[in-house]
Amino acid sequence: MVTTKQQSMVTQSDGNPLAKGHDAEANLQSIEADESKPAAPPSGLWGNLCYYGHKVIVAGRVELQGISPIPVKERTVTKTLNIFTLWWSMSCNILPITFGMLGPVYGLSLRNSCLVILFFTLLSTILPAYLCTLGPKLGMRQMIQARYSWGRYLISLPVLLNLATMTGFSVIIVITGGQCLSAVANGHLSISVGIVIMSILTLIISFCGFTTLHMYERFAWIPAVIAIIVAVGCGGKYLHLQTPPADPATPQGVLSFAMIVASYMIPWACLASDFTTYLVPSTPSWKIFTYSYTGLALPTILLMCLGAAIQGAIPSVPAWSEAYDETLVGGVLQAMLAPARGFGRFLVVILSFTLLGNLAATSYSITLNFQMLAPLLFKVPRYLFAIILAAILIPVSIKAAADFFDSLENFVGLIGYWSSAFLGVVMVDHLWEKKGDCSRYDLEAWNDASQLPWGVAALTASVASFALVIPSMDQVWWQGPIAKTTGDLGFEFAFVVSGLLYVPLRMVEKKVSGR
Repeated sequence: MVTTKQQSMVTQSDGNPLAKGHDAEANLQSIEADESKPAAPPSGLWGNLCYYGHKVIVAGRVELQGISPIPVKERTVTKTLNIFTLWWSMSCNILPITFGMLGPVYGLSLRNSCLVILFFTLLSTILPAYLCTLGPKLGMRQMIQARYSWGRYLISLPVLLNLATMTGFSVIIVITGGQCLSAVANGHLSISVGIVIMSILTLIISFCGFTTLHMYERFAWIPAVIAIIVAVGCGGKYLHLQTPPADPATPQGVLSFAMIVASYMIPWACLASDFTTYLVPSTPSWKIFTYSYTGLALPTILLMCLGAAIQGAIPSVPAWSEAYDETLVGGVLQAMLAPARGFGRFLVVILSFTLLGNLAATSYSITLNFQMLAPLLFKVPRYLFAIILAAILIPVSIKAAADFFDSLENFVGLIGYWSSAFLGVVMVDHLWEKKGDCSRYDLEAWNDASQLPWGVAALTASVASFALVIPSMDQVWWQGPIAKTTGDLGFEFAFVVSGLLYVPLRMVEKKVSGR
């Protein structure tokens, strides 16, 4: 029988696992030892549900480890290539195509769209790739690492914003998948039903956790690549029929689309080390960085450029234009694959399911961020948040699907600003305060507010940076005076200004607080 003591050991361990002896391995050994004793399940419906539910979870090897740092003895994964396949699978789907289709919306030609995509993807991928290298050394999730600059309690604000960001991305993904499934069914399957299907499939993978996620990502990219290549082969003959922009490219159009590209890449840095914490600490940093950088940047560049080419050709191809009006991205892909007939329809289904690679990894990090949001939530098992997420995704996605591209532009227009300010502080703290040396982190203090910084310097620097960010924003609902001349420079200023302000503010905070 699973006793209250056992459940507490699994779900309520707090503090450093090495210091308190409540690491995941000890938990499982204790549970397995007790489960070897013959015992009857507890009486009552709820008791039976808890008992048998827990046995299913343990038998299915669901990850029980939450946000507690991973002990060194449990960082045993040696397959560094898994990092490449993870990021590759997360990027090798139709989501980058959707983002790339926004290039012509900003009045850019195919050539200019591709140049913006190339430069800003190569630039913005540096952040997530670098932060991936810290996971094996610290054994900490990304937002737990950020406590060493933001403090134990003020980190809840970036965590909340990160939850909103990742949930927003998940909404975009399930809508896109739902559109594809609806398109292939010729309207017999509504977009809403497609959204439900995508959400349930995601729930299964994110529920299980790290091992299942990496196992899935190891192979998920293969059908994705095949389906995309066939789609380009079937519809590629029309991609040269580009509709030229009505006016020459402007700095505003270039920088606004650059913000879209960067906003796609930069938020990955807020969860980067979540996927590398189980690697052995001795894994070479250069190898992790290279695998992460190429796995993220290469498919993103190619697929965003493909999206820009498709968007530019839609007005010149009546069949594409008609399909786009009905089911947007999914409709265009269905029209491109129409020459392949039944096989083409099958590939559209495959393309919709390629989004699961991205969605499952994002959802996995969301379940961890829920635990970081408040001390009370730390006691809730990680896998239960996967169910809560699915319950949120379905209604929100169905509502947002009615105005998909408006929802996409408005959402992406916000996430780049806060995440850039947040990461400016985190990077300066690591490179300046910690000298880029992971041994300077007091791993025992990860959950102790009395040993962590107050976080006032980090919050003040980030908020103060918006004095320059807001005048530099160029959105549908707001165009700042600087942006009217230069275009959107908000995310650049957010990153640079927050980092610069953090240095003197942190010095003052250390002098006053003594830590």
